[in-house]
Amino acid sequence: MKYRNNAQNLIDFIYKGVTPFHVVEEVKSSLKESGFKELQLNESWNLQKGEKYFTTRNDSSLFAFITGTESPAKHGCKIISAHSDSPSFKIKPDAAIGVNNYYIKFNTETYGGAILSSWFDRPLSMAGRVTMESNNPLNLDKRLVNFKKPLLIIPNLAIHLNRSVNEGVAIDKQKDLLPLAAIDTDATTSKENYLHQLIAKELNVDANKILSYDLTLYEYNKGTTMGVNDEFISSPRLDNLAMVHAGLSALKSAKADRSTQILAIFDNEEVGSLTKQGADSPLFKNIFSRIVKSYSSDDESFYQSVYNSFMISADMAHSIHPNYQEKHDPVLQPVINGGPVIKITANQKYTTDSESAAIFMALCKKAKVPVQQFVNRSDMAGGSTLGNVLTGQIDIKSVDIGNAMLAMHSVRELSGVKDHTYLIEVFKEFFCQTK
Repeated sequence: MKYRNNAQNLIDFIYKGVTPFHVVEEVKSSLKESGFKELQLNESWNLQKGEKYFTTRNDSSLFAFITGTESPAKHGCKIISAHSDSPSFKIKPDAAIGVNNYYIKFNTETYGGAILSSWFDRPLSMAGRVTMESNNPLNLDKRLVNFKKPLLIIPNLAIHLNRSVNEGVAIDKQKDLLPLAAIDTDATTSKENYLHQLIAKELNVDANKILSYDLTLYEYNKGTTMGVNDEFISSPRLDNLAMVHAGLSALKSAKADRSTQILAIFDNEEVGSLTKQGADSPLFKNIFSRIVKSYSSDDESFYQSVYNSFMISADMAHSIHPNYQEKHDPVLQPVINGGPVIKITANQKYTTDSESAAIFMALCKKAKVPVQQFVNRSDMAGGSTLGNVLTGQIDIKSVDIGNAMLAMHSVRELSGVKDHTYLIEVFKEFFCQTK
């Protein structure tokens, strides 16, 4: 029953977390219900030992922590990092395009490395952040918007007009991926203000006060469990909201310990992390420093805290594909519901080494959870995640892990019901271990 409950909780979480802004909003709400106090980055922090806090950056990254009862210089920090973003499509400014005075479509730009073909012929909706006028130009009015309806679709070209479609066709990102929004036979409709009018109606605000927006397309249909034995989770954005949800579940159940416990959720991993809210910025190092300096302000305490800390960089991993076994390493072939996967690569795109891998294996053993290992085929380049980017900013001992999945970066991905509970149990074990 716990497997099913945790899987359904994840599906519900993902359904609400349609953009990084909405992910952070959901996490904030959950943390506040669990007694975490919000801190502002631009205000002074007065941290107390053994208390619960969180802060955000850009409304799309979030950092929650339970301060240790003793100094991080001696007992370090236990960190789980993940990311809030997923590949998608961003709506460009002045996005409405009229076609033959009849159809209206929206101008888009791809975000991250999506499997583009998976986005065709699906009901899509739109959500994000809208910035509006206020009395202070340096402190504008920001609102979240989620249309929560099947609003858009990217229709395929019929096979009769594209006979080679099943032989593999290149997709033109500017031409082929513009979603159809409406039929509008009124030639006087202003396309320049069309999207602003839609947003204004949804938010019940004056369209003339809307200055800009960060809007993203998303798969409208909710995730589900599936399979003969309901063993799979089919859902959008499993990469990487499954890791966010597992980390959040573990931190909420954690109690104050000698070590400080941190959940770090970054935005923009899918596009390289080099943003003010990404892992390849001073953001986390600054937050880490503020936590440490609440115990001691000297530099030595900071350095000791770094080298006494450990991070689990959590991002989804690849299962062996039943139709493409030749794409995988001949020995190490993780499977769905086989337990968390330790990700290893000789080219250091992952942070795992033999010591950090062994630490995670020991945690899995303590949690009574199976564990797997992943390496790429030696003749194939693999991906990367935020672990090695973050350790380029602050050199904390780290391991890269994730749950096995199929169809990574598709509009709809596939993972395991049991695996989600397995990872929550390991994360709980990690937070409860006293250094």
